[in-house]
Amino acid sequence: MPRQRRPNSPFVDRLCAVVAASTAKEAIKQLHEACRYTRTIELRLDWLRSDRERRNFLAALPRHAGKNLTLLATCRRILGGGKLAGGAEAELYWLSQARQVGCEWCDLEIETLRELPGQSARWSPIPPKILLSYHDFERTPPLPRRLLHARSGEADAIKIAARARTISDSLRLLRLAHNSKDIVSVPMGEVGLPARLLALRDGSALAYAPVAEATAPGQIGLREFKHLYRADTITSKTEIYGVAGNPIGHSLSPLLHNTGFIAAKRNAVFLPFLVERLKEFLDVISEFGLRGLSVTLPHKQAIMKYLSDCEPTAEKIGAVNTIIVGKNGKLSGSNTDYLGVLRALEKKLRLRNSRVLIFGAGGSARAAAFALAIAGCEVLICARRESVARELARACGAQAIARKHLETARFEVIVNATPVGMYPHQGTSPLSPRELNCEFVMDLIYRPLRTQLLRIAAKKGIKVISGVEMFLAQGLAQWELWTGKSGPQPAIRRAVMAKLRAEENTSRQEKWQAPLAASMFADFSG
Repeated sequence: MPRQRRPNSPFVDRLCAVVAASTAKEAIKQLHEACRYTRTIELRLDWLRSDRERRNFLAALPRHAGKNLTLLATCRRILGGGKLAGGAEAELYWLSQARQVGCEWCDLEIETLRELPGQSARWSPIPPKILLSYHDFERTPPLPRRLLHARSGEADAIKIAARARTISDSLRLLRLAHNSKDIVSVPMGEVGLPARLLALRDGSALAYAPVAEATAPGQIGLREFKHLYRADTITSKTEIYGVAGNPIGHSLSPLLHNTGFIAAKRNAVFLPFLVERLKEFLDVISEFGLRGLSVTLPHKQAIMKYLSDCEPTAEKIGAVNTIIVGKNGKLSGSNTDYLGVLRALEKKLRLRNSRVLIFGAGGSARAAAFALAIAGCEVLICARRESVARELARACGAQAIARKHLETARFEVIVNATPVGMYPHQGTSPLSPRELNCEFVMDLIYRPLRTQLLRIAAKKGIKVISGVEMFLAQGLAQWELWTGKSGPQPAIRRAVMAKLRAEENTSRQEKWQAPLAASMFADFSG
């Protein structure tokens, strides 16, 4: 069961902002930004690009560091995964310089400690409080043995940061901090991200969030950590929800649901789970404290066999995207994807008797096919594997159509239910211009806002429907299932659309800058 965060941490604020920049000027700028969120700040001196920049930064630090800050100096060597070129002497020198300008804490790698006379750092003029750190960027090692080795009396707190390659790895790291106020537990990597966000709830003395660029795999930026996930306020009473899939980095479900929880003033958080082995994940969801789960590719069908109960429409579809976790740990499944498809299309046209092509035959395609068949559409299924298309067509009372016939076929609506064109591979389209003979094209992909498929369709004069409409509708339906209440739709829509439009503007700017840069280079070269 999830544990309550404990008092008596050696740090006043357990959220540690990470200042990491190549120049002193940028580091000072990050320091001011960090002070808006927390009073505990790590200064990554090794990220500064030269000794000169380190001197300039430390010289300016007393003028810019506010009162009541806990400053933790780190100057990690390349050997320990940092950027400082040099030996233990160089690291200790810069840590001693940091002490002279007010740093009370320092992060000292266990590799450095082993190189010192007597394996002791207490004689050195470094900051008086030592966070002894062990890093493994490749795997999660046998932790109790590593922890005992680190407990040498040379540290005021101990940090174990390791790459979590499985969900079980991340839980092993979290458990380290349960019974000790001076352990900093840091699960690294995308698999470890949910545990990183829950670290303070589970007792870690610190959790790190960078002001700007990430300094370790799987980090969440300071602003997101504090304002979107509110990870420093999660307690045992906080409701935990999440999305499980692979890949998961593209998902905007955390933005959708966390925005909703914030707007509704609900003590809940929504986390992204990169799940490779579904059963392993389901075996440990009670330890995370999960109360509800959104399911995405590739687990929408596979999860069916683990359900204790399934809503009839979802059972008929043969795929679920929404799970309610009962108090007894049993899983109940529903499907809100089909509601999302219907609500998005019903706004645009009369569905009954419309001829609709579903391109794809996975979990999302099944939801769309059943939804539109139930709505009275003439549904045709086309997929890369014709046998799978025929199987889905038989299940929902539709027809299968071979891809070679698409150039001569005519539809009211074509729905893309494949992941082709999804962020970050947004430059591809699952269908060619000659295969788009219809009045509407709907892409179930919502990121990017305008996929390559929708761009091709728009150039042909075809009306387009972004997957964001389905995404918002299915997400709000999930909210109702989990909470029993209607979600704050305006706030959620604003946040999601702002994110997608910002990405679209960035993409457009990059495309504009690329030929300009090439032209400038050509002029310079000439």
